[in-house]
Amino acid sequence: MNKYLEKTELLDYDNDNIQKLIYEKSWMKLEELDRIKSIYNYIRDEILFGYNIDDKIKASKVLKDGYGQCNTKGILFMALLRACNISCRIHGFTIDKKLQQGAMTGFVYKKAPNNVLHSWVEVFYDNNWYELEGFILDKPYLTHLQDKFKNVDGRFFGYGVAVSDFKNPVIDFNKNNTYIQSEGINQDFGIYDNPDLLFNSHRQEIKGFKRFLFRHYGRRKMNKNVKRIRGH
Repeated sequence: MNKYLEKTELLDYDNDNIQKLIYEKSWMKLEELDRIKSIYNYIRDEILFGYNIDDKIKASKVLKDGYGQCNTKGILFMALLRACNISCRIHGFTIDKKLQQGAMTGFVYKKAPNNVLHSWVEVFYDNNWYELEGFILDKPYLTHLQDKFKNVDGRFFGYGVAVSDFKNPVIDFNKNNTYIQSEGINQDFGIYDNPDLLFNSHRQEIKGFKRFLFRHYGRRKMNKNVKRIRGH
C-alpha cells in the first residue's frame, strides 16, 4: 500500500503552503475517518468549482488558485490525503461534454471536445475503497443551481452536473461513495496509482490554437459564468 502514499511531481505535498494548511487545519489530530471527511469537505467547499489553466498542474498550484474542477481538485485532494497518511488512487474516464453545457456557453462550448477528460479519487478506509467524485462542485454553486432549476425532479444533466436525483445528490462522505458527474461517463480508462501516470497517458482532446484559446480566453469566460451562477 506504500505506493498509495507516495509523493509525486503533481502530488507535491511537501510544499510549504500545503504543510502549513495541514497544520492550521489540525488534520493529523483527527481520527482517520474524521480526517478524511474534513479534507473532503475542504476540497469540496473551500476550493471552489472553476477551471484552471490545465489538468496537469501541481497540488500546490491548485491550492494557490483556490479553485478547480474534477481533475485539479482531485490532485489537491490526493496530495492532502497522502500527506495525512490516507491511501488513495485515481480513476480516469471521459465524460460527455453535454454535462458541461451551461457552465460552458457559446463559442467555448461549441469548440470543446465531445469527450472531456474526467477523474475521481478512490480512498482506502477500513479495508474498502470508496469512490469519491462529489467534491467537484462547491455547495454554494450546487445550491444556486438547485434553486435555479427547482422544478427539476430526478435526472439532471448540465452545468457540471450529471446525476439521477438532482434534489438529493450523494455528495457527503460517511463511509460511502459520492457522485456528481458519474451519469455522464462514456469511457473508462481504469485505475492509476497517481495522477501523473493518468495524465501522462491521457490528455484532453484539445490542441494547438484551440488549446491556446481555452487557456487564455475560454476558461476565464467559464469562470466568470460559474461565479455568476454561484452568486458572487
